[in-house]
Amino acid sequence: MKVAILTTDNRQHYRQYDRAEPLFGPAPEALLQGLATMPEVEVHVVACIRQPVAAPKKLAPNIFFHSLVVPQLGWMRTLYQGCIRATRKKLSEIRPDLVHGQGTELDCGLGAAFSGFPNVLTIHGNMRAVAKFFHARPGNFSFFWLAARLENFTLPRTGGVFCNSAYTERLVAPRARQTWRVPNPVRQDFFNTPIPPRPPGRPVLLNVGSLLPYKHQLEVLAMARRLHTRGLQFEMQFAGELTPHTAYGREFERQLHAAQAAGFARHLGSLSTAQLIAAMDAASALVHCSAEESFGLVVAEALARNRKFFGAATGGVVDIAAGVEGAELFPEGDFTALEEGIARWLKAEAPLPQRAADTMCQRYHPEVIARRHVEIYREVIQGKAES
Repeated sequence: MKVAILTTDNRQHYRQYDRAEPLFGPAPEALLQGLATMPEVEVHVVACIRQPVAAPKKLAPNIFFHSLVVPQLGWMRTLYQGCIRATRKKLSEIRPDLVHGQGTELDCGLGAAFSGFPNVLTIHGNMRAVAKFFHARPGNFSFFWLAARLENFTLPRTGGVFCNSAYTERLVAPRARQTWRVPNPVRQDFFNTPIPPRPPGRPVLLNVGSLLPYKHQLEVLAMARRLHTRGLQFEMQFAGELTPHTAYGREFERQLHAAQAAGFARHLGSLSTAQLIAAMDAASALVHCSAEESFGLVVAEALARNRKFFGAATGGVVDIAAGVEGAELFPEGDFTALEEGIARWLKAEAPLPQRAADTMCQRYHPEVIARRHVEIYREVIQGKAES
């Protein structure tokens, strides 16, 4: 079986064009780790980028990499026409049995739908739901408004959609020919790295994610301030990309500066995989309260390190937390209930789960998810051949 996976090389997003290896999102990276253990599958990863970068021919013995340079005009301003044409040309050389587009946020979904080969998509972020949260309207032609329109255009034009949660499936099913519920995998390092003993000192609460209004970091910081005022001992840490160019980002930085001076919060910056694992291991709990969440991969990652989890009962987080030791969910936006839950836990000396990591391994290990992908690939290919 020969499969082409269309994904994003995040060296472009982070402007790290001098990096020697491609940089993928956590879920595609974990999927490739699982597929690397299946020599019967030949995988071709295709990624468009705006300027030349180092492009290793292989990422694993059975995984090939193709970097396609597309000028700026070929991206969003022309509805990704340059990316679509470059991808079609490369796929005509590869001749895959199936094309799998990773996400509808950028060019990958469109590239799969217009590939000329049997194709499927994975939804990583529900762009229509995100656009609704931001009140994206036709007149402003914002990124989220356009991404939502392209998502609506793409979904019925692909053979089927991998939905990473029950929530995503409910949103996607009316617009897709076929859906499969397949969760995102967790990267191998979260399972392979030994979990150290409980960290000493006061408990650390960790929040991970780019600074965005729907991720509610300002509200989490305000909650931490109230807990601190109550005399509870802890530190609130934030990890992720700051957004000082936005009003939300500037207000967060202002309030964080005061919290740092008071000694109960700080920002860790953007973290590599190894740094994120170390931050989770140094913490006692993850706090994740996003208002819109297709899956919530960071939640599964923290539970894979046997960390306590407090979060909002939104999207795929509900699936991840179901029946898992140490996972507590609260109604979205109810920060009073969340505050009381964390206060009870702190007063009880912040106990950690012991079996959450085993559950995450059974559900989300890369090999488990990759096997399910290959089963679906075979179904799609055989169905196309029979038709």
